[in-house]
Amino acid sequence: MTKYICESELATQADIWRQTAAFLPSVAHLLPKHGARVAAVGCGSSWFMSQGYAAVREAAGNGETDFYAGSEFNFTRKYDHLVVISRSGTTTEIVEVLQKTKIPTTVITAVAGSPVTQFATHSIIMDFADEVSVVQTRWATAALGLLRAHNGFDLAAAAKDAEIAINSDLGDLPKVEQISFLGRGWTVALAQEAGLKTREAAQFWSEAYPQFDYRHGPMSIAQKGRAVWVFGELDPKLEAEIIATGALLEKSSLDPMAHLIRAQRVAIEIAKLKGLDPDHPRGLSRSVILG
Repeated sequence: MTKYICESELATQADIWRQTAAFLPSVAHLLPKHGARVAAVGCGSSWFMSQGYAAVREAAGNGETDFYAGSEFNFTRKYDHLVVISRSGTTTEIVEVLQKTKIPTTVITAVAGSPVTQFATHSIIMDFADEVSVVQTRWATAALGLLRAHNGFDLAAAAKDAEIAINSDLGDLPKVEQISFLGRGWTVALAQEAGLKTREAAQFWSEAYPQFDYRHGPMSIAQKGRAVWVFGELDPKLEAEIIATGALLEKSSLDPMAHLIRAQRVAIEIAKLKGLDPDHPRGLSRSVILG
């Protein structure tokens, strides 16, 4: 069977996370100080990584942190520091935010000299995590990993879980007809990212919700032949309710970011089963540049 570029890139994440952990001390001074009021901005996968960062930073007690899609940034709010995530460094909405804002900014990007670096106060270039793929895998987790580590998390430890996730058996997950991804706290962002991966790579029906909000309507679609995928700890009562629906339940004791690797792998396997090329998803390109 054809080996796709995205599969090869996906499988490097344990090593990329170790590189990210070793890289952090050289750039930590460019990231927001603890106690600063921060906004995080991105588009697509980078938006979800911004969401995860905001929740991680606040949970660590390091300061108020909001997150925005690039097109929805609120220029009327007062922030001490703006953190921007952009793999390509060319996304139109992100460049426009950086052009308009007067807030000190740090951009995390994979490409030195890209447009975002021309307008940011500081640039963190993670070219070692860059990808050829349109569908992000290792770049997204490396960017979030850097920001998690800056807020006290041991990223090197998570790399061990990543190795397990990369080599784990996916069972019947690629054969289900629908997946609902659930998260809580910072892992809501991972649920959103997992849903995006299956839609991008495989044109697959997936949804994503905060864990407890799943009870408020979305659970009605759970049934045999479909799956409910939970990132992080699962409430025991909700677990029993999910099992009662007959849906396949996917949960893990792995670090939630490592668990995301399994979802990335499932997205690619679903694409293969449908005869799709996950390296060339329909209607998408590596960077969105608006005319």
